[in-house]
Amino acid sequence: MEEGAESRFRVRRLEVSDYEKGFIGLLSQLTICPPISLDEFCSRFMEIEALGDDHVVCIMEDTEQGRLVATGSIFVERKFVRGCGKVGHIEDVVVDSAARGMRLGQRVIEFLSDHARSVGCYKVILDCSPDNRGFYERCGFVQKELQMAMYFNLLPPSS
Repeated sequence: MEEGAESRFRVRRLEVSDYEKGFIGLLSQLTICPPISLDEFCSRFMEIEALGDDHVVCIMEDTEQGRLVATGSIFVERKFVRGCGKVGHIEDVVVDSAARGMRLGQRVIEFLSDHARSVGCYKVILDCSPDNRGFYERCGFVQKELQMAMYFNLLPPSS
């Protein structure tokens, strides 16, 4: 990372004010993320915030431009296996297309992995596309098993 980039790009937990800094637009670079109102954002934010350290959304802010350039989230699954162990699930990692190539995604992954370790998780897992496999391997992940999914049509039809 370039000189000064460490202080220019700050990783922190999501705040309500991040709605105005383009959080939903950033997520839309990753997947389907239709616009939501500030009230909807605040309602979901409060639900997540109530989960404390069991669900953390982090963002990376460009402090010079006052905009968000990366995000990711982690939720902690409490299990019966491994002596009532915990597993961290990383989700929704995206770096703004204009800010890629500066290791910002790696810093987001480090923040989320450090959080998982600090709350006692015995491992962190995530799903990714084959195109992103190399990135996650460079972050220390190894391929394990196979992902399966079942989708439910819960989104309203597009207009």
